[in-house]
Amino acid sequence: MVTIAFPDRETEKRALTFLLGRFSGRILGSGEHLVPEAALEALADQNIPFTLQGKTTYEQQVAAMRGAASPPLR
Repeated sequence: MVTIAFPDRETEKRALTFLLGRFSGRILGSGEHLVPEAALEALADQNIPFTLQGKTTYEQQVAAMRGAASPPLR
Protein backbone atom coordinates (compact mmCIF):
# COMPACT_ATOMS: atom_id res chain seq x y z
CA MET A 1 0.00 0.00 0.00
CA VAL A 2 1.05 3.56 -0.71
CA THR A 3 -0.23 6.91 0.49
CA ILE A 4 -1.38 9.47 -2.07
CA ALA A 5 -3.12 12.84 -2.05
CA PHE A 6 -5.04 14.76 -4.69
CA PRO A 7 -4.54 18.44 -5.53
CA ASP A 8 -8.17 19.43 -5.00
CA ARG A 9 -11.60 18.11 -4.06
CA GLU A 10 -12.82 17.86 -7.68
CA THR A 11 -9.85 15.67 -8.66
CA GLU A 12 -10.38 13.58 -5.55
CA LYS A 13 -14.03 12.96 -6.49
CA ARG A 14 -13.04 11.99 -10.03
CA ALA A 15 -10.36 9.62 -8.71
CA LEU A 16 -12.67 7.98 -6.19
CA THR A 17 -15.32 7.46 -8.85
CA PHE A 18 -12.70 5.71 -10.97
CA LEU A 19 -11.16 3.69 -8.13
CA LEU A 20 -14.43 2.40 -6.66
CA GLY A 21 -14.91 -1.23 -7.59
CA ARG A 22 -11.44 -1.51 -9.09
CA PHE A 23 -9.17 -1.22 -6.05
CA SER A 24 -9.52 -1.50 -2.30
CA GLY A 25 -8.23 1.30 -0.15
CA ARG A 26 -8.93 3.71 2.67
CA ILE A 27 -9.34 7.42 3.12
CA LEU A 28 -7.72 8.86 6.21
CA GLY A 29 -9.23 11.75 8.14
CA SER A 30 -6.29 13.86 6.93
CA GLY A 31 -7.55 13.50 3.35
CA GLU A 32 -4.77 11.13 2.35
CA HIS A 33 -5.66 7.91 0.55
CA LEU A 34 -4.18 4.47 1.12
CA VAL A 35 -4.23 2.49 -2.12
CA PRO A 36 -2.41 -0.50 -3.61
CA GLU A 37 0.56 0.34 -5.80
CA ALA A 38 -1.30 -0.96 -8.88
CA ALA A 39 -3.77 1.93 -8.49
CA LEU A 40 -1.02 4.43 -9.30
CA GLU A 41 -0.62 3.26 -12.89
CA ALA A 42 -4.40 3.11 -13.33
CA LEU A 43 -4.78 6.71 -12.10
CA ALA A 44 -1.96 7.86 -14.37
CA ASP A 45 -3.58 6.09 -17.35
CA GLN A 46 -6.76 8.08 -16.63
CA ASN A 47 -4.76 11.35 -16.44
CA ILE A 48 -5.82 11.88 -12.84
CA PRO A 49 -3.13 13.89 -11.02
CA PHE A 50 -1.99 12.82 -7.56
CA THR A 51 0.97 13.21 -5.26
CA LEU A 52 2.70 10.07 -4.07
CA GLN A 53 3.51 10.55 -0.39
CA GLY A 54 5.31 7.21 -0.04
CA LYS A 55 4.78 3.76 1.38
CA THR A 56 1.94 3.56 3.85
CA THR A 57 3.27 3.63 7.40
CA TYR A 58 2.35 1.18 10.11
CA GLU A 59 0.60 3.99 12.01
CA GLN A 60 -1.56 4.84 8.99
CA GLN A 61 -2.54 1.20 8.56
CA VAL A 62 -3.46 0.88 12.24
CA ALA A 63 -5.49 4.10 12.13
CA ALA A 64 -7.38 2.82 9.08
CA MET A 65 -8.06 -0.52 10.75
CA ARG A 66 -9.27 1.09 13.97
CA GLY A 67 -11.85 3.12 12.11
CA ALA A 68 -10.03 6.44 12.19
CA ALA A 69 -10.49 6.39 8.44
CA SER A 70 -13.67 6.46 6.47
CA PRO A 71 -15.10 3.21 5.02
CA PRO A 72 -13.07 1.24 2.47
CA LEU A 73 -13.34 2.21 -1.19
CA ARG A 74 -15.12 -1.06 -1.90
